[in-house]
Amino acid sequence: MRKENFYLLFVKRSRLLKSGEAAIFMRISVNGTRIETNTGKSIEPHLWNQSKERAKGSSKKAIDLNNYIDDTEIRLFKLFEEMQADGSTVTARELYNRFFNIGPHKKVERMLIATFKEHNEECRALMGRDFELGTIKKYETIVRLLERYISKKYEAEDLPLTSLDRDFVHGFELYLKIDRNQQQNTVARYMKGLKKITNRALANEWITKNPFADFKVRTVQTNPTFLSLDEVHTIYRHKFTGALDVVRDMFIMAAFTGLAFIDISNLRKEHVVTDNDGNMWIRKPRQKTEIVQNIPLLDIPKAILKKYEDNEKAKKKGTLLPVPCNQVMNRYLKEIGELCGIEKTLTTHVARHTYATVCLSQGVRIENVSKMLGHTSIKMTQHYARVLDSSILADMQGIREAMAGDTLPKKRGRKKKE
Repeated sequence: MRKENFYLLFVKRSRLLKSGEAAIFMRISVNGTRIETNTGKSIEPHLWNQSKERAKGSSKKAIDLNNYIDDTEIRLFKLFEEMQADGSTVTARELYNRFFNIGPHKKVERMLIATFKEHNEECRALMGRDFELGTIKKYETIVRLLERYISKKYEAEDLPLTSLDRDFVHGFELYLKIDRNQQQNTVARYMKGLKKITNRALANEWITKNPFADFKVRTVQTNPTFLSLDEVHTIYRHKFTGALDVVRDMFIMAAFTGLAFIDISNLRKEHVVTDNDGNMWIRKPRQKTEIVQNIPLLDIPKAILKKYEDNEKAKKKGTLLPVPCNQVMNRYLKEIGELCGIEKTLTTHVARHTYATVCLSQGVRIENVSKMLGHTSIKMTQHYARVLDSSILADMQGIREAMAGDTLPKKRGRKKKE
């Protein structure tokens, strides 16, 4: 067997990228011929050790780059040995082609964007049963963001699933934060969507390494915006006409029932029941969790249902209320807040926050609030457990009495001599 001379070298380019980092190139040499290609990886120039062909330090970027180099070496030497064993002519170009899965030996390989779009088409086919339109739109947004990220960083339309690694995942997270200026929880939502696809690829053995290994998708605790009862009544009493009147009524309906936007939109006749004592209830499985919500109907939501019982738009949809789309609701709610002198940003979800917070502040047990909201656990309800000044004062009333002056022990003084 002819002895082949195979060398692999990783080098740092002297010309820096716009980021100030140096691109790392890979040079494959076989029997005096060579081919050089960009690895798509980069590192700060002072962190590169050319003699060791590795990044210096213990930063995540250095570790990711070194892991990539280690994996690449193993794969290339394995391919080289396989080509020698089956008698193939080994050249730098042929080794390069097989490594990057191009040329006549190209294998059919799963691509990230194509796989994600396939997943989204399946979701669309199951819309209304397993998936809601909002969820599908979220996945489609992630695909568009991934396409832009891949185009910018890799100058390609798509990437093989097998090329995904921690560096890709970290880079996409930075792209969302820096280039797209997304907030942390929005970034986390998009990263979880990408993770779902990589988990699918792992389950189907389209990839063997988890690109999310040792990568934590982090969310931050937020303080939900909610209204006081005075602010709710200000909105309820304000005179509106046309679309503003409808949007106000839908918001108030949610604020007095705790129903999410999708559940208000899909509220139908069979969801409103009357018990043996004549009390009216909304009993409806929550769209998100499928847990049945048991919500007693107060006078104001009863009046809203009565107001729209002959509404043609609602009848056409087979629902009880003519709820506009979420974007229209939020646009008009901003105007409603301004007209009512409320400085808080009003959205459809603020109504749900308000219902939960007011119930808790008025002494409704958290277990009951959890059932009315359709939560899977009380832990979720605790997210809404914000108290108003009135409940703090009520809780402190006993302390006030205990600390009053007439209940404190009096100081003993010496008896004056007569």
